[in-house]
Amino acid sequence: MKAKFTYWKESDGKYLGYLNSHPEHWTQGDDLEDLKAHLRDLYEMFSAEDIPGIRKEAELEVA
Repeated sequence: MKAKFTYWKESDGKYLGYLNSHPEHWTQGDDLEDLKAHLRDLYEMFSAEDIPGIRKEAELEVA
């Protein structure tokens, strides 16, 4: 399974990013691999728990 994410490198060398399905929840890492590890943790937490206020993305069949 894959999840898309957006990231960037800050001037202090840290990497910031978020899962595209949850853009309001940013995380950071010391390098890109560290950021990916934190994003995996977020994905697992958001997928496994029914956390109030966490927006979910879904598809609706209309025809």
